Amino acid sequence: MALITSQQISNFYDRYREHDVAFTKEVITATGLKRDQVFIKCLGEQWRCIIYSTSMTSSKVILNLNKQSFDKIRKANNLVSLRFSFTNPDAPDPIAFFITGKVTGYNQYSKDSPELMFLTLSYTQRPPDNLIEVLGSLLEASMNSQKRSEERILITPLSLKKLGIPNKETVIFVESVPRKGILRDLSFSGAKVIVVGVAKFLVGKDIQLKLDLEEKFVRISGKVLRFEPVEGRKDLAALVILFDKEKVPMEYKLKINEYLKSIKPTISSDS
Repeated sequence: MALITSQQISNFYDRYREHDVAFTKEVITATGLKRDQVFIKCLGEQWRCIIYSTSMTSSKVILNLNKQSFDKIRKANNLVSLRFSFTNPDAPDPIAFFITGKVTGYNQYSKDSPELMFLTLSYTQRPPDNLIEVLGSLLEASMNSQKRSEERILITPLSLKKLGIPNKETVIFVESVPRKGILRDLSFSGAKVIVVGVAKFLVGKDIQLKLDLEEKFVRISGKVLRFEPVEGRKDLAALVILFDKEKVPMEYKLKINEYLKSIKPTISSDS
């Protein structure tokens, strides 16, 4: 992630503190959550758990609780600590921290496993800046993917560097058949890719755009909306691709949002 100021952290907290983020597989990948290093701690004991969702004020976790564990939580007046751990892209050691919370609800997760429980925790303090940054960045990217969906980023050496994309060469899969292409522009909602050959037969086809985002490959599903001629080149055409908004990876949204925040919002939206 880009460097973030204390003012931005405060803005994230004021704006998004009550918004829940569900820790789906996609969100876990995008945030680098280390699932094997997340646990609940109470009176010197710790129990592995799964983060189901969290906001900046509360969370829901799933874990096995036997009678002894229940008794220990009651003895602690329902006060526990929840440990988060995230991969640190700038260092070998993860970013880890505890948040103190009070257990405010128990629900059985599965009738087949009576000890598997949903715990609702209400934080008793403001969470560390690391968590506010993670959640705030996700929520902001999701909201801006709607508000600024049509703003286009022209692909240049500078924009490629800022986006963490190694080069403008890419691959699109048209109904699972790979075709090489050149990135012309990107947005939250779509892309323009130059390809060789007759493009009119590709209009309306399902495609996947493959992108290399800082050594992570993502595929974004969509359709070819239309094609445009490339001036002076009859052998080339620019495909205008509309992404399936339900299948745009969170990692991609974060990158686009990061870039758009770094420039003035005066980008053309002509397709």
